Amino acid sequence: MKLPIYQIDAFTNELFKGNPAAVCPLEEWIPVDLMQKIAAENNLPETAFFVKAGDEYELKWFTPVEEMDLCGHATLAAAYVISNYTDETSNTLRFQTASGPLEVSKDGSLYTLLFPSRRGIRCEAPEELIKGLGKQPMEVYKARDYMAIFETEQDILDLDLNMDMLKKLDGFGIIATAKGKKADFVSRFFAPKAGIEEDPVTGSAHCTLVPYWKSVLNKNDMVALQLSARGGKLHCTDLGDMVKMSGEAVTYLEGQINVEL
Repeated sequence: MKLPIYQIDAFTNELFKGNPAAVCPLEEWIPVDLMQKIAAENNLPETAFFVKAGDEYELKWFTPVEEMDLCGHATLAAAYVISNYTDETSNTLRFQTASGPLEVSKDGSLYTLLFPSRRGIRCEAPEELIKGLGKQPMEVYKARDYMAIFETEQDILDLDLNMDMLKKLDGFGIIATAKGKKADFVSRFFAPKAGIEEDPVTGSAHCTLVPYWKSVLNKNDMVALQLSARGGKLHCTDLGDMVKMSGEAVTYLEGQINVEL
């Protein structure tokens, strides 16, 4: 069986920047264990699979080791593949996912994701978090992920990481964030338990970042930079119970994979 595959760099307009995601359009669903094997073989932060269902799409995301509940950059990548390769007439796309319905709209080269807000609850900093980041944060919040607040952008760049300690935390991932110099806020994201030591650009993390920074900066519209080696830029808007995130994408690879059902 031959399946189409695309590799897309999301939240960037430059190749080899942003966050890479593989996207596999399907005529019908294949077994979950096969999707997980494909994601492991791709060895990218995320592999997305979608099936057209009427006027909408069903969408699933996988890291190399597990299925995800929510992923921003692979959703953007899937929307990019649909609008550029499988349904070039659609400017608004609706996806049914494990986190409920999601929407992506296209305006020129810009894709805007409408995602659920995930406001963090303030908590004490676990010892594993402090040792894992190599520095005591000013504050810590918890939603799906732990979010550690630091004073400066340089603090985020200078983290002394211990992935073995971060793997011991009960959250999915770890966000480190601070006010930015050339953006409203900056961040880095780590998910070593999911096989991703550092994620280049993490849309789902901004579901927690945006409501926090809205409360601190007292503004709804913000520009965010993720300070990974590849880097990424997001335009974000807080809508209360929803978060808007916008970015661009480019194609790195078009091909096919050979699998057996």
